[in-house]
Amino acid sequence: MTLSDQIDRLMMKVKKPVHYVGGEFGSVMKDPAAVDVRYAFLFPDTYDVGMSHLGMKILYHTINKRDDAWCERVFSPWVDMEQQMRENGIPLFSLESRTPVREFDILGITLQYEMSYSNILSALDLSGMPLRASDRKEGPFVVCGGPCAYNPEPLAPFVDFFVLGDGEVSTHEYIDVYKEWKASGRPREDYLKMISGIQGVYVPSFYDVTYNDDHTIRDVAPKPGTNAPSLVMKALVNDLTAADYPEQLIVPYGEIVHNRIMLEIFRGCTRGCRFCQAGMIYRPVRERSMDKLLELAQRLVDATGYDEISLMSLSSGDYSCLPDLAKEMVRRFYEKRVSISLPSQRIDTFLTETLKETQKVKKTGLTLAPEAGTQRLRDVINKGVTESDLLRSVRDAFEQGWSAVKLYFMLGLPTETDEDALGIVDLAAKVRDVYFSIPKSQRAPGFRITVSASVFVPKPFTPFQWCGQCSHEVIERRQQMIKREISRLKGVDFKYHAMDLSYLEACFALGDRRMADVLERAFRLGCRFDGWNDQFNYNAWMQAFADTGVDPDFYATRNKRRDERLPWDHLDAGVSKDFLLREWDKAQRAELTHDCRKGCVGCGLKRYEGACR
Repeated sequence: MTLSDQIDRLMMKVKKPVHYVGGEFGSVMKDPAAVDVRYAFLFPDTYDVGMSHLGMKILYHTINKRDDAWCERVFSPWVDMEQQMRENGIPLFSLESRTPVREFDILGITLQYEMSYSNILSALDLSGMPLRASDRKEGPFVVCGGPCAYNPEPLAPFVDFFVLGDGEVSTHEYIDVYKEWKASGRPREDYLKMISGIQGVYVPSFYDVTYNDDHTIRDVAPKPGTNAPSLVMKALVNDLTAADYPEQLIVPYGEIVHNRIMLEIFRGCTRGCRFCQAGMIYRPVRERSMDKLLELAQRLVDATGYDEISLMSLSSGDYSCLPDLAKEMVRRFYEKRVSISLPSQRIDTFLTETLKETQKVKKTGLTLAPEAGTQRLRDVINKGVTESDLLRSVRDAFEQGWSAVKLYFMLGLPTETDEDALGIVDLAAKVRDVYFSIPKSQRAPGFRITVSASVFVPKPFTPFQWCGQCSHEVIERRQQMIKREISRLKGVDFKYHAMDLSYLEACFALGDRRMADVLERAFRLGCRFDGWNDQFNYNAWMQAFADTGVDPDFYATRNKRRDERLPWDHLDAGVSKDFLLREWDKAQRAELTHDCRKGCVGCGLKRYEGACR
C-alpha cells in the first residue's frame, strides 16, 4: 500500500479530512524528476489558518514560477490526525505530492506567532528529523522567516538558518546557492557558509553567545572562520509594484479563516506606534501602483471566482490612492457582485467616500483600533489619534449604514493606570451614544459594539522592548473591572484574552537561546497548538520552566537596562537602537513623534540603499 493510500485511510477517522486531501484548484503540480530543488513550505498551524496567510501565497507563487524548483505546502495536522499518523507510522507529508517532508531539499517555516513554536518541534519530530540542527546530518535544511524571526534565539538550536525581512528576493538567492552547493558535493556546513553572506540570512550556529553573572547577555559574536557578519541586515524589496505577486490562488474545498482575494496594497507603516513591531520591522512604506492592483484584481477574480477582495496593509486608509482605487474596483466588479473590504483602517483617516463605495455590493465588517482608553495613554504609545477622530469615524460609518463596529484595545500598556483602563468603557459608551444620536429613520438596525482587549506583549525592535509585561494580578483585575462596567451598556460586548497565554508569548518574544530548552521540554510534555484555548496547557509550560531551571519572569516581566545587550542586538531590522531609545524616552513623557511622511524622524532606515525615497 502506498503512502497516499495509507493517508486516505486515515482521513476516514478524523474530523476535517478536507485539510489533508490536496489537489485543490490552483495548486501547482510538477514532475519531481524535472526539478532540481524541492521546497516544503510549512505553516505551523492548521490548514484553515495557514491557507489564509498572504505571505505563504506570495512565496508559493514566486518559487513555483521557477522551472527548476517546486514548492509544496505542509500544515500542522490537528491533534486527531497527528495521533492517527503516529499510531500508524505515517510521517508528515506535503499536500501536493504527499511526499514525506524529510525527503525535501529545503523546509521553509513561517514564524507568525510565538505560540506556534511547539508545533514546529512537533512537525520536525513527526517528519522523523532530529529536533536539533546539530544532530541533522542529512535531510532538508530548515529555514525560518516572518516577523518572529527578528528574535530567532529561542528557536536557534532547531533551525539551520533564518531570513530576516522581505522574502521575494532572498528566497531565490538561497535556492540558487543550494543548487550550486548540491552540485559541488561539498559538506553540509559549507552550504551555510555559502549563504551567510546573503543579505538577511542569519546562521545561528555560526555565533557564540556569552552571558554575564546576572544572566543577561554579554555578547553574541561570529565564530572564527565562518565569515558570518557581526550585524545581519534585513532583506529589503524596494519596488513593490515590480515584486512577484500571485496571479492565481489555490481555492480550498472547504471554509478557511479568510476565504477571499487578498491584495497587498502597500507594505510598511510610517505612523510610529510604539507598541507595534510590524510598524517598525516592515519599514519603509512601499506602495503598489493603482494600475498594478487593478490588473492583479482582475486576474484573481477571473482565476478564482471569489466574491470579495480585501485591500491589505497595516493601515489601508493611508494608501495614497485609496478613494480612487476603491471607486474603480467597485465599478469594475459591481456586476459580478464582488465586494471590497478594508480590514485595517486608521480612525483619523477621512473614510466617508471610501466606505460609501465599498458598501455598494455588500457591507463588510468595520474594525477600528483606538488601542488605549485615554488620550494620555494614546500619546504614550504614539497612536496619534484623538477621541474626536474616533467619534467622527464611527459617525461616518453609522450614517453610511453600518450598525456593528469592533473596537480593539490593549491592556497593560506601559504607564497604564486603572483610569486608563476604565477609559475603554467610557469610549465605548460614547460610540454607543453616537449611534443613538442619529435619527431612528436614518440608522441601520442591528446595533452592536464589540470591545476587544488583548494583553500587551512587549516586542523586539520596538521602543517598548525595554519594558516588562504587566503582572497577572494587575491585568486580571483590570479585565474584571472593565467587564463589570461594560455590562451596564446595552448592545456592547466585551472580549478579552487570557493572561497566561500572553505571558508565555512575552517569554518567547523577549527570550534568548535558553528558552530553547524550555520549548523542547514543553514539547516532550505534550504541548501543541498553544494558540488554541482548548489545547493550551499552562501548567505543562510552567513544569517545563521548572524542569529546565529557567525563570519566566526574567524574560516576561523584568524591565531591561538601557545599556543591556538584548538577545537580538546582532540583528538589524532597519530602525536603529538609538531611535528606539529616543522613542522610549518620549513615551515616558507622553510626547508624540510625527508621521515620517511629514519629515524624516531619523529612524535609521537611510542606512539601507534606496529605502527612503
